[in-house]
Amino acid sequence: MGAVVVPGGGSVAIGRVVAEMDALRAGWARDDGLGVFLDVYRRVTALVALRVVDGTFRDPSFVEDLDVRFARLFLDVPADVAAQRPVSRAWAPLVERRALRGIEPVQFALAGMNAHINLDLALAVVATCRARGCDPDDGDVHADFERVNRVLAEVVRPIRQSFLDACVVQHAGALSPLADLVTNFSIDKARDAAWVSAQVLWEVRGPTALAAAVRDTLARTVGLVGRQLLTRFP
Repeated sequence: MGAVVVPGGGSVAIGRVVAEMDALRAGWARDDGLGVFLDVYRRVTALVALRVVDGTFRDPSFVEDLDVRFARLFLDVPADVAAQRPVSRAWAPLVERRALRGIEPVQFALAGMNAHINLDLALAVVATCRARGCDPDDGDVHADFERVNRVLAEVVRPIRQSFLDACVVQHAGALSPLADLVTNFSIDKARDAAWVSAQVLWEVRGPTALAAAVRDTLARTVGLVGRQLLTRFP
């Protein structure tokens, strides 16, 4: 079964998520760290909304379901902040430092990608497979997961370069460590790692102490990387 199409193009379900993102972003300052990440993520999500109805994927309804569940995990973060609930350890560094001066916009974007891909994506794959009664290694699941990489490349690589160009113009050679950081961050490799994490989480799924420990350890590790990404450069 294919994804339901919005009049004029795009997935209805993902379109609703994009609308929620727009409403959320409207309430944040331009330089808010979570907002900087959301600006990037919104563009990616809007493109996926188009790609799930244009024949890019073998199982577009699965990708649509996955994308919505994936987005919900991010949207839970500002909801938790607003309700004064603890946020995931993976997201805590970005939440804590979202208004900190001296951190470049590209660092906020990378920290968000780190948390969302390296933790949330694995959780979303498992949740989607459980809901749809399939295995991560069944049929076209992994093949479509890989196809998303090509969709991401259409948006994220140009955005990352624009961030870098802005840093170079503003700071010239003073930010060479940051340039190295951005250059060495690979979304493809992060998604490869997320797939492996999803397979591990799938094998230990269920309300067990081991499953909880694996999820907690993954969140802590991702959070540690997030803190490193949000280091202020002199």
